Amino acid sequence: MTYIIVAILIISLLLIATERQTNINKAAVAVFACTLGWVLYVCFGSDFVASQHSEEYLSFLDGVKPNSTAAKIYIAENVLFPYIGHAAEIALFLVATMSIVNILYHNGCFDFLTLWIRTRNSRILLWKLTALSFLMSANLDNISTIIIMLTVTNSILTRTKDRMLYGSLVMIAVSFGGALTVIGDPIGLALWNKGAITASDYTLSMAIPCFMAWILPTAYMTMRLPDTISIEHVSMPYRGNDTALNLWQRLVMFLVGIGGLWFIPTFHSITKLPPFLGALCVLSLLWIVNEVFNRKIYKMERGIRSDIPQLIQYNTIQKILYIIGVILAIGVVTETGAMAWLSRQLSGCIGNVWGIGMITVAISSVLDNFASCMTMVSLHDVTADGYYGIGGAYWKMLSFGATVGGSILCIGSIAGITMMHMQGMSLKWYIRHVTPLTLTSGIIAFVFLCVSL
Repeated sequence: MTYIIVAILIISLLLIATERQTNINKAAVAVFACTLGWVLYVCFGSDFVASQHSEEYLSFLDGVKPNSTAAKIYIAENVLFPYIGHAAEIALFLVATMSIVNILYHNGCFDFLTLWIRTRNSRILLWKLTALSFLMSANLDNISTIIIMLTVTNSILTRTKDRMLYGSLVMIAVSFGGALTVIGDPIGLALWNKGAITASDYTLSMAIPCFMAWILPTAYMTMRLPDTISIEHVSMPYRGNDTALNLWQRLVMFLVGIGGLWFIPTFHSITKLPPFLGALCVLSLLWIVNEVFNRKIYKMERGIRSDIPQLIQYNTIQKILYIIGVILAIGVVTETGAMAWLSRQLSGCIGNVWGIGMITVAISSVLDNFASCMTMVSLHDVTADGYYGIGGAYWKMLSFGATVGGSILCIGSIAGITMMHMQGMSLKWYIRHVTPLTLTSGIIAFVFLCVSL
């Protein structure tokens, strides 16, 4: 049965990697794979728990004769539940950050971006767009960030070719901005929840490599741009009766939302509570401020109009379901003992974490970077010290390597796929014009990270 469950995961990963060819949503594939895998695991639960959790299972039975019903209860309460908890922590965190972005967008807290960025100087425009994308992605959900920033980009630029080029650099900035912090990308968030990294140490280690991976391709592209670029006439959007906030109120909401997200690592460090509770706390505070500032509208029974792009909500829901599916699917394979076997084989063949990091880069370029990274993460438990200790080199290399791989072909990340859809870009165009830059800069930054760890 182990072989069948492993085969299900492998087939699922292949379908995820070929999503654009098969037109089968990878979130649906991941959810179906995890469901089928755990059903098969439960059907042969007695054999699995006897081999993988023998001592714990005997303690759970407490002298009662083993039977299939007891095995199923033990699996549900002691084997499956921890994986559900890990997935739920990430899902709740993303729900909170998505809601924060929605509230800020509804109240026009991002409206000033288009006017501030607008310039006919092509080089200054590129640096403004990518720098803002980098900073926003470090603090917000990267899907929300890529959609907001591409919407701003497309509202400024007139030519399709310019939109594709600038959009590609924005996507790179979003990817590596998200890799800078533990709250900027689901990979870092998953490692943080696992206890493999700490927020401050992770950011310090990732700072220079992430800046290099963003700055190098941007600087090279800057040298090839013309002096000026054609842009659209830009004005502040009219929001009618959906919000009545003035400038200082919008600034207060922006500081509460973004500043609150900055405080989450400190909240976790002080209380030792899961990060999603900090995110929910920030959401509740922002919600209260929103209710107070917009009380006149609510009294007139005119709720805030839902004019945020539905693409943000749809992509975030897909992302949440996909992350839950991947974590549970990899979890069931881990519980069969297959991941422990694979870990021993890789240690014998490769023998060092640097090689595994390069394998992660290669796999993430064609497979979704979250799935590939979580597969590698499942090979080892967090130890007291060394490469696999808290803040160890293994976890940081996996995270950064997966981000590098996801940007090489852009089909390896949700942000990249979103960018291709929004910009009407083909993979062939990206490979021809952008891949050489991301490959070169990513490898340079990855080597720097390996040397510095």
